[in-house]
Amino acid sequence: MTEKFIPLHLLPTGSFGKVKGLTALDSMRRRMLDLGLINDTLVESLRRSPSGDPTAYQIRGAVIALRSEEASNVFVEIA
Repeated sequence: MTEKFIPLHLLPTGSFGKVKGLTALDSMRRRMLDLGLINDTLVESLRRSPSGDPTAYQIRGAVIALRSEEASNVFVEIA
């Protein structure tokens, strides 16, 4: 990925990002795609749990909680 893309887990709370790539493989990749994380999808970072993991994201009208390990496989461009 290029420098202008950041992993989803680094997206600041309250910010929006556009999905630009997935590095997950096999079943994890399939799960991410099933959740709607396809190219150019707008994702909002809503809030982090008190411990910092997982983080709630709004994806295509649904609120989804992803752990940092999972979200680090999704690259976004800050929108």
